[in-house]
Amino acid sequence: MSVEDQSDEDLDQEFDAVPEPSEDEDAVPEPAKAIPTGPPTGVMSAERLAIKALEARLLGGERKLRRREIAAGAGVSVLSARKLWRALGFPNFGDDDVAFTERDQAALTTILDLVRAGLLTEEAAISITRSIGQMTDRMVVWQIEALVEDMVQEQGISDAVARKQLVGQLPALVDSLEEILVYSYRRQLNAAVQRLAVRAEAGLQASEEGREGDEDDSPLPLARAVGFADLVSYTSLSRRMNEKTLAQMVQRFENKCAEIISIGGGRLVKTVGDEVLYIAETPAAGAEISLALAQAFTEDEILPQARVSMVWGRILSRLGDIYGPTVNLAARLTSLAQPGTVLVDAMTAAALGQDERFVLIPQASENVRGFGEIHPVMLARGRGKGLVLD
Repeated sequence: MSVEDQSDEDLDQEFDAVPEPSEDEDAVPEPAKAIPTGPPTGVMSAERLAIKALEARLLGGERKLRRREIAAGAGVSVLSARKLWRALGFPNFGDDDVAFTERDQAALTTILDLVRAGLLTEEAAISITRSIGQMTDRMVVWQIEALVEDMVQEQGISDAVARKQLVGQLPALVDSLEEILVYSYRRQLNAAVQRLAVRAEAGLQASEEGREGDEDDSPLPLARAVGFADLVSYTSLSRRMNEKTLAQMVQRFENKCAEIISIGGGRLVKTVGDEVLYIAETPAAGAEISLALAQAFTEDEILPQARVSMVWGRILSRLGDIYGPTVNLAARLTSLAQPGTVLVDAMTAAALGQDERFVLIPQASENVRGFGEIHPVMLARGRGKGLVLD
């Protein structure tokens, strides 16, 4: 059975050292078979030349190496290398495909050296590698779409023409975008360290507020305020909008949410169309963000109002997302909220009850799927100005 025929279960084995060459591997290899990049032509067009030059710059040189050569250079089997390549989101390559450069080998060696030095377990290395692959993939798509959209609007050209012209503009942007990426990564990592070191004690102290100890989320490790904001009538509005108007509305919604959540000291976990999921480290911080979101969309002259909910409880954080009953309850409460209002559950209301910045207005009991009868509470502004948005 060839390596390509291995099942995913086989890939769960530990990283293997590069095996001794077999008789087949000692044989003289057939001439390298480069991956085709387009239809063969006698003379390469200017566009193809530009793409080829950009590829060499991005990949650190021309593709000259096969996967077996890369794995051997890093000191592991192809099977082990494939675990990391799959985590990064790379497609499968055959033994004869000339798909790699020396930079690929250096990157593979860097990851493996962290495991060899005992700084990461193999499982952690794959998980972290997957986070990098998924986040950068989404980031690149986002950036390309933003650049294409800007060219269409500013130059009055079609989408197809903009995509072709972008190839010629990217070389002037690559270094600056890479520099900003590294800068942002270090700033975000520092912010995460500050949350770990500075706010951990406050979060632990607040984690028992309003709790009786028998909640469904008790076994989960992290106490967080979990919030949802959901645009009202998004589906019906999107059906009446053209592509450009819909894109502008979604972008305005996401930008405003990201700004408010960031100012409030929270973290935007993800956006799904007309809905945003966010967390904060204390009930008060979550409440401030939630009220600011509801007010912002009520006052926005373009976007519709939003339904907002917030629940204080324990969660599980994995793969950049969050899970647990707290998340599910917050999602359910969002559907119960009236446009422009914020709903919390009874436990969250108890945690906020002594804070003069908030007013808590009990609502009629609701029977919620998966939770039975719950007692929603409307959250409103009390004393103070709330979040100050520049």
